Amino acid sequence: IGTCFTGYEVFMRKIQPKVQSKSIRRLGSQLVEQWMMSGCAANLSNILALSNINATNSSACSTGTEAIVYAYERIKQGKAKLILAGGSDPYSPYCWAGFDSMRLLCRNQYENPTQASRPMSASASGFVPSAGAGILVVEELEHAIKRNATIYAEIVGGEVNAGGQRNGGTMTYPNPIRVIDCIQSTLNQANIKGEDIDLISGHLTGTKADKLEIINWIEALSLKNKFPYINAPKSLFGHLIGAAGAVETIASALQINDGFIHPNINCEDLHPDVEKIYPREKISMHLIENKDINYVAKASFGFGDVNSCLILKKYV
Repeated sequence: IGTCFTGYEVFMRKIQPKVQSKSIRRLGSQLVEQWMMSGCAANLSNILALSNINATNSSACSTGTEAIVYAYERIKQGKAKLILAGGSDPYSPYCWAGFDSMRLLCRNQYENPTQASRPMSASASGFVPSAGAGILVVEELEHAIKRNATIYAEIVGGEVNAGGQRNGGTMTYPNPIRVIDCIQSTLNQANIKGEDIDLISGHLTGTKADKLEIINWIEALSLKNKFPYINAPKSLFGHLIGAAGAVETIASALQINDGFIHPNINCEDLHPDVEKIYPREKISMHLIENKDINYVAKASFGFGDVNSCLILKKYV
């Protein structure tokens, strides 16, 4: 179970005040398990008696997708039949304040909060932080069939890499070459071409990086005439940081299983730079129902120039 900020809120609200007031004895005996990064995974292991691997990853906003890739790889290696994988990050104004100091958060929609998260919009002014968790059961296919599990989608490709903060990559911007490598590696694993992708579930946050991400998708998938639909889950529920990729992968699996494409809300004023390079009709502002989706590409990118990508396939 991945996370970026788990424990920080506990530190600021519980530990720091008591340490400053010299009331350490009042901290309690369970405080460590509340603030340690692996606390979520450890507690799930305890509740469900999970004993294969109990680990926590943390790679900024790539964390949730990365955790699923790691579970997928472990199962492919034959080291596990079933793994719970995903991400969790808490409500944490202390951490969000750091993003705000970088002028990355939306600042002009205080009176209209439901309109604040605006990926790909000309009037986007930053991302909207969110909190929550998303956990998936990643399982060997034969094992899932044997126990008669509901199979929402198959993972047929997964990759994690980094850009080394070179070739345009920095602490806060991805190296486009390595982003493209990451996506293309998943295509190769899935043995498909870019034109086979029906839907892109983007990282798209509502910042100036949106256009750069779309350029990378076009290059990675070699898009020329046939373009897949693209959606921005963060327009619906904000940016869950370490949990974002996991929750968005769940959204991708549900769209495959139930045959729909969720809308990109708040981008009625599509950014002209995006409209120049991507067909408007493939960036739906409304719910599309009764849509057959065979392949979804889901990617996440994070500070530190880190990338992760999954290819999900419809189970038939």
